[in-house]
Amino acid sequence: MSDLKTTENDADVWAYLDSVTNPTRRKDAVTVARMMQDVTGEEPRMWGESIVGFGRYQYRRADGSRHWWMQTGLAPRKQALTIYIMPGFKNYSELLQSLGRHRHSVSCLYITRLQNVDFDVLTELVSRSVADMRRIYCQ
Repeated sequence: MSDLKTTENDADVWAYLDSVTNPTRRKDAVTVARMMQDVTGEEPRMWGESIVGFGRYQYRRADGSRHWWMQTGLAPRKQALTIYIMPGFKNYSELLQSLGRHRHSVSCLYITRLQNVDFDVLTELVSRSVADMRRIYCQ
């Protein structure tokens, strides 16, 4: 299998977030990044060119190779703020029901405007997902 294209790097997270052209998306991304920093106790790191990640864990791919990935993170995309909930959403259905307007896929939560969700619920979702990641991968 090929190497991962999205890897942790030393790019300036705050400069990247400051470069987001949509002012609402920029403000929302900074707010979520600061919350994730508080929840994880980790400094933000860039993953690739457009993902801000917090913490990391090592996993093994089907080919046996080991790789690092973030425990949680965000990406201020054009269509929505993407929040990475790495364990997926299976164990968080009650939080999703209380969150507010959003969409999600396997481990990506899409929020168009932070004002459309309950920030306390979002914080709890991130906190629980990080705790689960640490329990599973970082013992």
